[in-house]
Amino acid sequence: MSVDTRAVPVQAGHAASGASILTQPKAVWAVAFSCVVAFMGIGLVDPILPAIAADLQATPTETELLFTSYLVITGIAMFFTSWISSRIGAKRTLLIGLGVIVVFATLAGLSGDVESIIGFRAGWGLGNALFISTALATIVGAAAGGSSSAIILYEAALGLGLAIGPLVGGLLGSWSWRGPFFGTAVLMAVGFIAIVTLLRTEVGEKPVPTKLSAPFRALARPALGILAAAALFYNMGFFVLLAYTPFALVPLGIHSAIALGLVFFGWGVAVAVTSVWVAPLLTARMRRTRVLQLVLPLLAIDLLVLAALIDSAVAVIVGVVVGGLLLGILNTVLTECVMDATDLPRSVASSAYSGVRFLGGAIAPPAATLLAATVSPSSPFIAGAVAVLIAAAVIVLGRSKLAAADGVAETTVGEAEAIGIGDAA
Repeated sequence: MSVDTRAVPVQAGHAASGASILTQPKAVWAVAFSCVVAFMGIGLVDPILPAIAADLQATPTETELLFTSYLVITGIAMFFTSWISSRIGAKRTLLIGLGVIVVFATLAGLSGDVESIIGFRAGWGLGNALFISTALATIVGAAAGGSSSAIILYEAALGLGLAIGPLVGGLLGSWSWRGPFFGTAVLMAVGFIAIVTLLRTEVGEKPVPTKLSAPFRALARPALGILAAAALFYNMGFFVLLAYTPFALVPLGIHSAIALGLVFFGWGVAVAVTSVWVAPLLTARMRRTRVLQLVLPLLAIDLLVLAALIDSAVAVIVGVVVGGLLLGILNTVLTECVMDATDLPRSVASSAYSGVRFLGGAIAPPAATLLAATVSPSSPFIAGAVAVLIAAAVIVLGRSKLAAADGVAETTVGEAEAIGIGDAA
C-alpha cells in the first residue's frame, strides 16, 4: 500500500471521529478479528509456561525461549515486511502471515519437546510480523469514518487481544498446554477464510515498492535512533513483567493455567484501557516526550516494588495490573513520537523502530530466569527497572533531537501503519 502523505492537523493523541467506529464494512471487521487473534499470541503462552516446563522437563530459561524465538524472528522480519507488502500487496501479505501462523501454531501443539516448540514459535513470529505490519494500513484503507476511527478500532483490537490471550491460554491450558496452540490455529484459520471472502484484492492505491535497505538507513536519523534505543530498553522491562512474573507467582501458590490466565487478563485489560483512553488525554495536555519522562520512571518504581514485595502474591498481582496501566500509555505515546519524529515514510520509520524494539523484548525473558536462578527471585524486576530507567535517560538526553515528536499529529494512512507495527510489542 502506498503512503498517503496528505496531512490533516488534529489534536495530539487520537482525535475523535464524528462517525461511529462500529459502523464499518465487513472487510474491516474481518481484519479486526484477525488482529485480535494475532495479538492474543503475545500473551497466550504466559499461563502455560509452568505447565510446559513441568510436562516436558524443561528449565524455566528453556521455556522462556518460547518468547525469545518468537520475538527475535518477529523483530528481524519487521525490517523486511514493508519491502514485501509494497511488492505483493496488502491482502496477499495478510494471508501469507495468517497461513504461516496456522501452520506453526499447529506444529507447536503437536510437539513432544520444548526445543521443537521453540523452533515453531520462531515460525509463528515470522507469520505474525507479516500480518501485523500490514493489518492496520489495510483497516484504514477500507474503513468508514476516516483514519481516526480506524486507528481507534485497531487499538481496541490490540487491547482486546492482549487481554483475551492470557485468558484463553489459561482456559485451554487447564485442559492441556497444547490447547492454546490448537485454539490459535483454529481462530487464525477462521480469520484467513474471512479475509479471503470479505477483503477486496485492492485496498487503497497501488503499492509503491520500497528499498530493502530503507529501514536500516532510517536508524541513522538521530530522532529515530534515539526512540529506537529507548524502546529497546523499555521493552526489556515490558517483557520482564510479562514473561517472568508467571514463574515468580508459582512459589506463591498461583501456578494453574486458569489462575495465571486471570492475572494476565487483568494486565491486558489495563493495557487496553490506558492505551485507548488515558494516553490521548495525557498527550492532549502535555508534550509526548514529557509524558514519557514522567511515566517511564513510574514503571521503574512499579518494578522495584515488585522486587521488594516478591513474597506477597497480592502485591505481585497488583503490581502486574498497575504495570499494565503504565505500559498502555507508553506503547501509544512512543509510537506517536515515532510517527512525527522524522520526515521518513511512516511505514519505513516504524519498521526500523519496531524491529529494534522486538529484539529488546527477546533478550529479557531468558535473562530474567537466569538472574532469578543465579542471584535471587527479585533480581529480574530490579534489572527490568534499571532498563526502564535507561530508556528514560535516553529520552531526556536526546530531547533536543525530538522536537518534531512533540508536534501536531497527522491523520494519514502512513500514520496508521506506524501504529500497527509499533503498538504490537
